[in-house]
Amino acid sequence: MEDSSVTEYGTLGDRVRALIFDMVVIAGLGVATALILDGLENVPDYVRGLIFILIFFLYDPIMISSFGGTIGHFSKDIRVRRESDNTKRLSLPMAIVRFAVKIVLGTISLLTVTGNVKSKAIHDSIAGSVVIKA
Repeated sequence: MEDSSVTEYGTLGDRVRALIFDMVVIAGLGVATALILDGLENVPDYVRGLIFILIFFLYDPIMISSFGGTIGHFSKDIRVRRESDNTKRLSLPMAIVRFAVKIVLGTISLLTVTGNVKSKAIHDSIAGSVVIKA
């Protein structure tokens, strides 16, 4: 990619819109999964619950580590990259750390985006990531 001095970073608005888009995607995945499971016989409730938990907790880290962003990120032309080399995606373990901190801190982490030059949230600082314009 480009030198960080000319890299454009994702704005708070981009990130919030991507998050809302991803919430719709996750809800859609949940509905699709429920419809599929309803067509199968004798799926225990704990299996249904586990599948929904996995969808919620793994969607973000898997998409970020595999593709550099979620469907919401792609819809807003932003990508999550390593701060040390913004041509590289995060590893799965770091994407999981990033997501876990984002979940724990929630809005507090996201609101810190406006407080620094690279538009980094707290979860980005901890994971060593940046959100850049594609």
